Amino acid sequence: MFDQSPYVCRVEWGIRGAREAAERGDIIIIVDVLSFSSTVISALSCGAIIYPYPPNLDGSVYAGKVDAEYILGRAEAARKGKPTLSPVSFNHEHVNKKYVLSSLNGAFCTWIASKVPALLIGALLNVDAVASIANQVRSKTKASITVVPCGEQWSELSEYENNLRPAIEDYLGAGAILSNLEGKKSPEAKVCIGAFQNSNQNIAELIWECGSGRELRERGFEADVTHCSRLNLNQTVPILHKDHFVPALLIE
Repeated sequence: MFDQSPYVCRVEWGIRGAREAAERGDIIIIVDVLSFSSTVISALSCGAIIYPYPPNLDGSVYAGKVDAEYILGRAEAARKGKPTLSPVSFNHEHVNKKYVLSSLNGAFCTWIASKVPALLIGALLNVDAVASIANQVRSKTKASITVVPCGEQWSELSEYENNLRPAIEDYLGAGAILSNLEGKKSPEAKVCIGAFQNSNQNIAELIWECGSGRELRERGFEADVTHCSRLNLNQTVPILHKDHFVPALLIE
């Protein structure tokens, strides 16, 4: 059986990894650099309130129940001048406003893993801050920490194929966070850290040119790729509190 249990700090991919980490009762850090994690961090830093919701359920109905606005797709929301999954669409005009945010990867992983000692949102934007909060939570709970790079999903699957598409931006973000965590690292975590350390000097260029980065740029979202590639731009650490995210420092 695949297992990293002898180690305090682990890395697991996608929805399956998030579910298994939740079943173990680990502290979980969700990493979806392009763009769920980066968007949640950016939105909270502007004072917005974000409710994560899985895309296979009706987010508009849920938004009505929590008195929030359902975030539309990038293109549609941009036409209407509304905030989107694009992190640069949030600003201080959105302070204290509530939004329901769905995504195929980060929001889904969050939903699957919501019942844990702490579920944190990490990205390149808040590497040092999210690792610091995770270390603080671990010192109190003694729980292990699993960092979950969410990856992307393949479309148009053929028979016998699974839909997880590993994404280097999430792997590099996970490695950056793991490098700042305290505790014994699994071999998988050490390799992930090595990937980040070997790429640290040109990480923005790598993400700009990687498949996910090009995919967004070709759709006209170059600003998202640039923003999400910035290391330690933000000290905001979203933590899941019941059904929505709040800045971690507000949780006692």
